[in-house]
Amino acid sequence: MSYVRSTFRHPNLPRNDLGFTVDYYEGSLSTLCAGCGHDSITASIAQACFELNIEPHKVAKLSGIGCSSKTPAYFLSNSHGFNSVHGRMPSIATGANLANRDLIYLGISGDGDTASIGMGQFVHVIRRNLNMVYIVMNNGCYGLTKGQDSATADVGSKNKSGNINIYETIDLASLAIELGATFVGQSFSGDKDQLTPLIKAAMNHPGFAFLNIISPCVTFNNNAGSTKSYDYVREHIEATATVDFVPIRKEIKTEYEKGTIQVIKMHDGSEMRLNKLAEDWDPSDKFSAINAMQNAKSRDEILTGLLYMNPECDDLHELLETNEKPLNSLSKADLCPGAEVLKEINESFG
Repeated sequence: MSYVRSTFRHPNLPRNDLGFTVDYYEGSLSTLCAGCGHDSITASIAQACFELNIEPHKVAKLSGIGCSSKTPAYFLSNSHGFNSVHGRMPSIATGANLANRDLIYLGISGDGDTASIGMGQFVHVIRRNLNMVYIVMNNGCYGLTKGQDSATADVGSKNKSGNINIYETIDLASLAIELGATFVGQSFSGDKDQLTPLIKAAMNHPGFAFLNIISPCVTFNNNAGSTKSYDYVREHIEATATVDFVPIRKEIKTEYEKGTIQVIKMHDGSEMRLNKLAEDWDPSDKFSAINAMQNAKSRDEILTGLLYMNPECDDLHELLETNEKPLNSLSKADLCPGAEVLKEINESFG
């Protein structure tokens, strides 16, 4: 199998105001499982940047560890990127942002990278209101380590091993609102019509923007008891070697009107209920957003759309009163203003 992306593009592809076609915002060919919802998210990110006329070299992509954290390689190949330690992406993003506020920061994470090992980092990057877009590709399982439940798995859900999750789920969107995030949205990877505008809005928000995106895992949904599960087939065949086979699945996509509920059938036959916010929703009411999410949860629904936004907020640079110039552009005169200025600063502490 070749992982080289074809260079052929239709000669009449539309161009944005910068003269770029959408393929300029693509990256390497994805090596994720065929049909993975993560690929839909990266396609929406590329589309959003194309429509916003963003120059890729003005974007910094940061990630941790996990299937989701591989995806920055699959979009904006002409941008900056840094793959950090598991759960530590927010710290890297904070340092980079403080050094150069002129870049657009995209943090890509997963439910394990954020809701487990990275929870402490997630909490504090929200408190600081760092000017970045933080995207969680949420599939409720640890895909790189064979599908164990993550902290966002629903109570009562059955994992690949057939075990029922007995622990309460961590609702990242509700948590983000309660901790003071100034922009919170939730969507489904297969709903491009909703997801792309949400990403565009998040990138234009002057502060911390959080997007929790439900992204189905197509590989680890073969529940115990199925005669078509990998374990069952393996136990009923004779083979000279045991290998895993990931079947090609059709990606789950959907379209539905605002203010309505859509039932999505997953690859394992289970169902997920999406509830898209109505057009008259007021995203500036924090308490209404939290109540609506809890009410939806009680009905086994996932509320999608722009849940909450506070456009009147101070980001970390404004809170710290930092220099408006990126650190690498400061001259010697900026960094060493002279003995008299230093004397005034010292005297101010007296």
